[in-house]
Amino acid sequence: MKIGIILGTRPEIIKMSPIIRYCSMQGIGFFILHSGQHYSYNMDKVFFDELQLPEPSYNLETGSGDPGEQTARMIIGIEKVLLHENPDVILVQGDTNTVLAGAIAGVKTGTQIGHVEAGLRSFDRSMPEEINRILADHCSDYLFAPTKTAEQNLIHEGIPVGKIRVCGNTIVDAVYQNLQIAGKKRTVISSLHLHPGKYFVLTAHRQENVDDKQRILGIINGVREVYLQYGYPVIFPIHPRTRKQLELFRIPPPDGLLFTEPLGYLDFLLLEKESLLVLTDSGGLQEECCIMQVPCVTLRDNTERPETIEVGANILVGSDSRSIITGVRTMMNKARDWKNPFGDGKSGERIINSITSEA
Repeated sequence: MKIGIILGTRPEIIKMSPIIRYCSMQGIGFFILHSGQHYSYNMDKVFFDELQLPEPSYNLETGSGDPGEQTARMIIGIEKVLLHENPDVILVQGDTNTVLAGAIAGVKTGTQIGHVEAGLRSFDRSMPEEINRILADHCSDYLFAPTKTAEQNLIHEGIPVGKIRVCGNTIVDAVYQNLQIAGKKRTVISSLHLHPGKYFVLTAHRQENVDDKQRILGIINGVREVYLQYGYPVIFPIHPRTRKQLELFRIPPPDGLLFTEPLGYLDFLLLEKESLLVLTDSGGLQEECCIMQVPCVTLRDNTERPETIEVGANILVGSDSRSIITGVRTMMNKARDWKNPFGDGKSGERIINSITSEA
């Protein structure tokens, strides 16, 4: 048995980390292919070191670019590796261009494909991620759905039930495992002169938010209102794309919004865990907050993680400043006693055991 693990962004590395660790523990043959979708491998090498993961065997160094051109370069590179390695199955995770490229390359080379986190749907086809995840699902032989809701989405689209396995979400495994690593040596809270439970966290990076002046202005104004009402700082580890757009639109940071450089994953995980509340447009952070019992306010009009809303861990507010402050008030008044809907932290084990049991 040989498994090819294809990834290209930091969220994919995080969510694949439990699968990589379990393969290593069980002595299962695997290789990691890094597409280099967002970062050069030299930058991501630190990330693999931080999470105590083996380095990728292949690095395509694709880099950024127009989506079609970027995806095409990845398909070419992944196909060459698959023809050389001839794995029994490849695993892709999520909804990025790397996932789409990996799925297409798998189909073209006759390699079986497993889609980790299959079946998520925002039902908004204007989002590139929605198209990527739909196409990857319909290319795949193994669809590892994190929840029953995701399973039903796949069934409604006509995917045979025999291909679907509800395994939970590997983000639960990752949070549990990586918090153990982080807690041993991280001092990010004190280094930023913060006190646990006395600050908010903001992240914003999605194209539909940061490339639209009115939306990003609404978010910044909403954050200002949060600071004025509660008096706690809002920590903003700012994405380079977001910083560039704020400068382009000439939007100054309001009082109480404290920019930091992007943080390492373990530092950010601790920052998130000890915060009062998180405001974000990230899908993964919605899940992490839900798992760690941290209230979440999502700066989007839809989400492919409806389970977080159903259990009371999250609320959708869009980008309107009044909706943001209303959403923050709502979540601040909620007890942190919701049930985690994403599983028990053994999803990586279930995924690999499912594949090997059928080999």
